[in-house]
Amino acid sequence: MITEEAELQHPPAQKIVVREKRKGRFKHGELFSLSVPGLIYLFVFSYVPMFGILIAFKNYRYDKGILGSEWVGFKNFEFLFASENAWRITRNTVLYSLTYIVVGMLIAVTLAILLTHVGKNWVKLHQTVLFLPYFVSWVVVGYIALAFLDNTSGYLNQLLGYVGLAPHKWYFESGPWPYILVIAHEWKSIGFATLIYFAGLLGINQDYYEAARIDGASKLQMVRKITLPLLLPLMTIMLILAIGNMFRGDFGLHYFVPNDSSFALPATDIIDTYVFRSLRMLGDIGMSSAAGVYQSVVGFVLVLAANYAVRKINHENALF
Repeated sequence: MITEEAELQHPPAQKIVVREKRKGRFKHGELFSLSVPGLIYLFVFSYVPMFGILIAFKNYRYDKGILGSEWVGFKNFEFLFASENAWRITRNTVLYSLTYIVVGMLIAVTLAILLTHVGKNWVKLHQTVLFLPYFVSWVVVGYIALAFLDNTSGYLNQLLGYVGLAPHKWYFESGPWPYILVIAHEWKSIGFATLIYFAGLLGINQDYYEAARIDGASKLQMVRKITLPLLLPLMTIMLILAIGNMFRGDFGLHYFVPNDSSFALPATDIIDTYVFRSLRMLGDIGMSSAAGVYQSVVGFVLVLAANYAVRKINHENALF
């Protein structure tokens, strides 16, 4: 017969399991408490404002409020689809987003792989140089672009004059702007994407590379056979998330960098900038809300479609 003292010294297995479960719950409770501020922020700034979706289906008036304004159904959405510029702004938005996704991923993955071959003393310096432009406002970037592209005193036109070439009136033509916008976007955003992929590379087990070196594999072979396959799940997740924002263009980039030049609109105008200029003239909040709902719904559908396609190809690489 087991005495009470012996039971305290050697508790039954069932009590040990219960005790371990309690410890596990407490551990998860600590993790949950750390996530509470983020959850509150997400709820207040992402879910509570969803009530404002009603504005997209109403003729909103300040004196009547959201609930008191007149229902107009899908009339506000006609602003986008019935416009003569609907095809142009939709085409520009999609093509620019696809270009940013493809070019950005290629450059970011390449830079992240190169950072793994840089000495430890230099990694932080390279990371800082790449990441600093991410914190620069598009307004500031617009002034930097103006310093280079100004028709009379821009650095680029002065350089063209020194080599005997004719200067360009960059803000009075649309041809060069697809290249300028891509360069500006990658310069500002590439540091953040590189940091994400670099963190993913640090999580790869180094034993794979040691075994490859013993077998005589070159660095290029290790990148092709080890780095890229193991980094593919992270690249897939980033791709799915980027596809969700395909119809939501970067307003700051397409408005401030071209300096809202009307001559460059055929190559720079996207849904966001078009809606902004139209609202500045009409002042209709319902139209703005309709454009936001349209972009959000399409983005949500694209995320589901992209995740479904990835799951069909490789279930492990899917986001959900």
